[in-house]
Amino acid sequence: MAFPVTAIASIAHRICAVIVWLGWGGLLVAATIALESPAGFAAVADALDRHFAVQFVAWGLGSATGYYAFASLKHLLQDLGFFEDLAGGRAISWAVLILGAVSSLILGVWLWG
Repeated sequence: MAFPVTAIASIAHRICAVIVWLGWGGLLVAATIALESPAGFAAVADALDRHFAVQFVAWGLGSATGYYAFASLKHLLQDLGFFEDLAGGRAISWAVLILGAVSSLILGVWLWG
């Protein structure tokens, strides 16, 4: 038995919400360090430039944030009465999954390219 695409999109939205809410706490810590002094900014910039683990975490947080934004727009559109039937729900779920994957790919190219 396989999950329908609408369920996959919904579950991914919830997982990304957890990642976003937890990850943005770490991002705020990094922003605080970067904004305290020029040395702090240089340290954060250096970590993003040199350490794959930091880049991977930044990519993961950015990817989760992008998918979360697209899926939230999907829910808003459905709350307004669009894409409520089964075919429309499937179509917009596929669109959100594809947009999330493309935005993750673009972010990865920007970080590592």
